[in-house]
Amino acid sequence: MYLVPTPIGNLEDITIRAINVLKSVDVILAEDTRTSGKLLKRYEISRPLQSYHIFNEHKAVTQLVERMKAGETMALISDAGTPSISDPGFLLVRECLKADVKMECLPGATAFVPALVKSGLPSDKFVFEGFLPHKKGRKTRLEFLAQEERTIILYESPHRLVKALDQFIEHFGEDRQASVSRELTKLHEETVNGSLKDIKTYFEKGQVKGEIVVVIDGKK
Repeated sequence: MYLVPTPIGNLEDITIRAINVLKSVDVILAEDTRTSGKLLKRYEISRPLQSYHIFNEHKAVTQLVERMKAGETMALISDAGTPSISDPGFLLVRECLKADVKMECLPGATAFVPALVKSGLPSDKFVFEGFLPHKKGRKTRLEFLAQEERTIILYESPHRLVKALDQFIEHFGEDRQASVSRELTKLHEETVNGSLKDIKTYFEKGQVKGEIVVVIDGKK
């Protein structure tokens, strides 16, 4: 079992090893076969594709593990970035470990790393929260994070960004330093640094597009 990171935007951000692994396995498990198909076509990878996503992983995982125990080699890829990081993968990894299936995880693209480095905020210690709960439990989690002293990294959808920034201001204070990156590695990549208040003012001026990474300074 290979866990293979894929580019988060620019298709050139893939390693030679990742390409060679994808060309060698019996099956590629893809979150969205249409999205992954573009990457595979770009690098002339023609291995069989099978859908593996949050809606079928519980049903599919046992059969996949049995197939690997019988000798098939598989690679898991997500639409972008490293599998299992706010994407499907954890369940399959856990079951492979239980079944003694040999696994390798290749190093590669993950959106929060460049966002953290570009933020200018402390990167020696940080906490990655992924996507916060949309409704139930969100307020409780924000109250907890308001006391966090390490740098906080979050994912957010573009249509919820301004509302999320309002909530961050409410719980962390409008002067808390932060950074918002969107469209990382793509043509219209953008990073906005400053106080939460200033960042909110910037993004509420127009429609926000692209995948979002929010980095927030820890409590002093």
